Amino acid sequence: MKWGFRWYGQGDSIPLTHVKQIPGIKGVVGTLLNKLPGDVWEVAEIQALKESVESGGLELLGIESVAIHDAIKAGTPERDRYIEHYRQTIRNLSACGVNLICYSFKPIFGWAKTTLAHENSDGSFSLLYDQSVVDNMEASDMFKLIHSQSKGFSLPGWEEERLKKFDSLVNIYEGVTEDDLFDNLRYFLEKVIPVCEEMDVKMAIHPDDPPWEIFGLPRITKNLSDLEKIIKIIDSPYNGITFCTGSLGADPNNDLVEMIQAVGHRINFVHFRNVGYLGEKKFIESAHLSTEGSLDMAAIMAALIEAGFDGVIRPDHGRTIWGEICMPGYGLYDRALGISYLQGLHEAITTLKK
Repeated sequence: MKWGFRWYGQGDSIPLTHVKQIPGIKGVVGTLLNKLPGDVWEVAEIQALKESVESGGLELLGIESVAIHDAIKAGTPERDRYIEHYRQTIRNLSACGVNLICYSFKPIFGWAKTTLAHENSDGSFSLLYDQSVVDNMEASDMFKLIHSQSKGFSLPGWEEERLKKFDSLVNIYEGVTEDDLFDNLRYFLEKVIPVCEEMDVKMAIHPDDPPWEIFGLPRITKNLSDLEKIIKIIDSPYNGITFCTGSLGADPNNDLVEMIQAVGHRINFVHFRNVGYLGEKKFIESAHLSTEGSLDMAAIMAALIEAGFDGVIRPDHGRTIWGEICMPGYGLYDRALGISYLQGLHEAITTLKK
């Protein structure tokens, strides 16, 4: 496995010099924060990002994410133009030696939490989701809630530009069913996967977070059935999955080990984190250890090893600990603890198998 870390560029509160000090880290997964969904990522911009990472002694392991324009997801007449932009971005990433793209196909909300700084009993802070809060609010209120708790950080998926055009986003998804959304994903993948195969760039779709419908918007990456349907659209290793244990694991009906056994051959990227169940559709993002949440992280790691996963894996959202000032979920300290834990699981399991 390639041990990676999420990095938000030169404006990140965490410098690469600190990331490099984490044992075993090979590189980071980055992005271009100035790009909006539908923009072409130019070679010069990608190369500048890559060089900034390499100057810190690390490797650019992949991109998360090259966002999908809503015209593609909603299936409007403009989608072909934006799909061509995406195809060109794939070519440009390949030209710079980048061969992994994490993306999502979620209407409007890429992710949602109702509390970004829930104080735990030990004084640390975690992201928390409570469906009962969402049930008593309008969709537009979610933007206000997230921004009120962002601590001044720009949060991916919740950019001001999306809030400004929120009403138009709602309108283009009106009447779009789960079947429609899946058909639009099929249309997109049939256009881009041949380019990925030619350019040697693997796609990895990210699951829904939370993995159920919110605000009446369809969701198509929420469980094993969904993932199996997606990888069957085009039977190619370039049409793959980002296996996010925290997103899929938020639904106790999802057996993550079973899921890995079923689709592990098409997992191109892993987000490794734990969640704790607090009630019906209510969960907290806990520390990574199995004992701190509701997921069996050792069993998940063993399943990934058994499936032969050898791609990029990174710790996902961590708590805010030790007084760190950071983007919610993306501090240095708890994610460094998390990756050391998952490396320990990997070493123990692989050693015992010998």
